[in-house]
Amino acid sequence: MLEILYRDSLCIAVNKPAGMLVHRSWLDSRETVFVMQTLRNQTGCHVFPVHRLDRPTSGVLLFAFNKESARALTQQFEQKNVQKRYWAVVRGHLCGSGHIDYPLKEEADKIADPFADPGKPAQNAVTDYRCLALTEQPFQSAKRYATSRYSWLELTPHTGRKHQLRRHLKHIFHPIVGDTTHGDNAQNRAVAEHTGATRLLLHARELVFQSPENGQTVTVRADAGEQWQRVAEAFGWAGLPVR
Repeated sequence: MLEILYRDSLCIAVNKPAGMLVHRSWLDSRETVFVMQTLRNQTGCHVFPVHRLDRPTSGVLLFAFNKESARALTQQFEQKNVQKRYWAVVRGHLCGSGHIDYPLKEEADKIADPFADPGKPAQNAVTDYRCLALTEQPFQSAKRYATSRYSWLELTPHTGRKHQLRRHLKHIFHPIVGDTTHGDNAQNRAVAEHTGATRLLLHARELVFQSPENGQTVTVRADAGEQWQRVAEAFGWAGLPVR
């Protein structure tokens, strides 16, 4: 069962678990559990995706109940009328707030390489960040240091490039913990060993949009889940609102 965060007559938002595909994909033909099919079975209604979250990312995911509402909501994303806020735990101390303006080229992978255009110019990509908490832990994750430092960030993407948040944090040398593609595997292993958390620590915390039903502003927030809670407690962040 998916946690339903918001529902009206034209759209529904759920809290997507980390590791769950949004829909059936040739990227993993062996997978049998998907958010769309699970939600359809749960509600008895067809649903139409209006945006996406990567498989390892958890958090607020919005669907429409018909094609017309899906188009209206998709336009809000395309016109940048939707506000998105994420949480991430990253390597190192990243204090205060900041602005990352770093264009990103189309990213290929082993499966999607034939569909990527290596000659396509880099596209504008902008992310703001704000530090919510810092910690220094008494375990070693790099040979040079006896302790390990981490930051809990709120991230606000202003564009929607593929893996934008993960690539932007890597670009400023603060990769997201648990990122096996753009991250630091030594850090990933150290955090898993000391907290038990093995997932990508990236969570779609909040989505603000206009309801296609009545035009009202809707703010939807998603709890970060058990593994995030485990990290927060281990890192001394238990007072922050994970749930």
